[in-house]
Amino acid sequence: MSTLARSSLLDVPLRAQTALVVLLCAALSTAPTLAQLGPPLEPPGNPLTVSKANLGKVLFWDEQLSSTRTVSCGTCHIPAAGGEDPRSLEDPRAEHPGADGIFGNDDDVLGSPGVPQNDVSGLYLWNTHFGLTEQVTGRRTVSSINAGYAFELFWDGRAGNEFVDPVTKEVVLESGAALESQAVGPPLSDVEMAHIDRMWTEVLTRIEESEPLAVAHDVPAALHQWIAGRDYAELFDEAFGTPEINAGRVGMAIASYERTQFTAETPFDEFLAKGTPLTPQEEDGLVLMSTTGCSDCHTVPIMSDNDFHYTGVRPPDEDIGREEVTGLVEDRAKMRTPSLRNLELRAPYMHNGRFATIEEVVDFYDRGGDFDAPNKDPLIVPLSLTQEQKDALIAFLKRPLTDPRLAAELPPFDRPGLFTESDLVPVIDGAGVAGSGGFVPAVVALEPPLIGNPSFTVGVYEALGGADALLVIDDVDPGLTKPASGDFAFENITLGGGGAGEGFGSVSLTIPDDAGLGGSEWFGRWYVDDPGAGGTAVSQLFRFTVFQSWGQSAIFLDDFELGDASAW
Repeated sequence: MSTLARSSLLDVPLRAQTALVVLLCAALSTAPTLAQLGPPLEPPGNPLTVSKANLGKVLFWDEQLSSTRTVSCGTCHIPAAGGEDPRSLEDPRAEHPGADGIFGNDDDVLGSPGVPQNDVSGLYLWNTHFGLTEQVTGRRTVSSINAGYAFELFWDGRAGNEFVDPVTKEVVLESGAALESQAVGPPLSDVEMAHIDRMWTEVLTRIEESEPLAVAHDVPAALHQWIAGRDYAELFDEAFGTPEINAGRVGMAIASYERTQFTAETPFDEFLAKGTPLTPQEEDGLVLMSTTGCSDCHTVPIMSDNDFHYTGVRPPDEDIGREEVTGLVEDRAKMRTPSLRNLELRAPYMHNGRFATIEEVVDFYDRGGDFDAPNKDPLIVPLSLTQEQKDALIAFLKRPLTDPRLAAELPPFDRPGLFTESDLVPVIDGAGVAGSGGFVPAVVALEPPLIGNPSFTVGVYEALGGADALLVIDDVDPGLTKPASGDFAFENITLGGGGAGEGFGSVSLTIPDDAGLGGSEWFGRWYVDDPGAGGTAVSQLFRFTVFQSWGQSAIFLDDFELGDASAW
């Protein structure tokens, strides 16, 4: 008899306990019982088709949908990270200062880097918290995998069942359309993907004028063959019957792709459908899911009730969560229950990324949360688990709930490589010359130097405020002495800000639409008039290589047609 059994299950053998737990959990779920997870339901009015899902996949991974051409939907939803953003754990740029606006204390959030604050002309604007660098979301990314089972999306559920076209304001889908509603939000978020006051008409124009996935690389073969050199209008024509590109169709296509992103081949699915055994420790952990109350919110087979709970992660006034949507004080700080599927891929955890490991999460629930409020879920109480019990619970939360196809990014979870993951991102290195206050002017160079890009923005900050600054880009390093010319760029601006280290500015350049530039390498520096530097403060060197879109690359197409994947 298991030493882990509790309450009414004390006198039942462990394997029978497991069966009872599974039956109980399945009975509480609205999803199919005792079977592998079935596909998410599609709403009436948006039937799932291969063409629509393919179009959605292209749109989901195309960074060109963002104002800066550096952020796609997929940027923050990487399959190998369980459909969440691995940068939250790995990248120091992913920190948000939290409710108090001060970095380095307990309310900080590990979110997702988006775009620098920018305007319609492409110029970068100074942000109080992030300067000219990428802004960060105030919550941790929610997984896009298995999102099709939820009736409301985002942590606070603000994307609801009804899908309203964001341009015409007409109801497109009356129910079951949380994915569609969610998909049309980020392209207008001036933190995630947009310039300030971006309109959907601008997003649609960008799509119309862009070659599909032009800044991507390693595009999956099947997707490449489907695109077949066509433009977006032709792809929309196949998916919807006419070439019209509108916001409603963008939302429906992305949602269709996301409905193909469900993980039904975990060891736990095999256990439910075929009785394929888990390890004894994993089965002990499954029993504990019920006896500790975890399964009340993480119901089988979705492993979430998709409801909203306050669990005491942080004080409720820091982030009011669901209350922001409903206006009800009893919903303060409630967040939507995330699914436990693929949990081991999805660190860090909670809406603020507070916990780096599953072990930390289990410890949090074992101590009954860290903060209290009148609406705290009554299930969140001290559990007094032994280490053996914790280890069993952790074991169940890892391997049994992880779909190996997702971890390996195998179809249907394959994807294009992003520009921001490539070696084409501009590189900043070398030494500069410090100015007033000992500050070396810092460079911001993030955007793709794609042939024909009408807005390739380069910024500078930590310079002398109000000073004159010169951007020089040439085919060799312009050096530490202000040059007289630059073959690619020679642009003068007056910096904003005031005082040593507080100056900032940017220049938006056009990459000429000249195929002959493909593969050319360029080098740039900022030169800032500054008496504290003996005349001129100089930034570090930045360098970049102008590139042609993957679809137009003769090398890529020749090797692809020959079946040689080495050029990818």
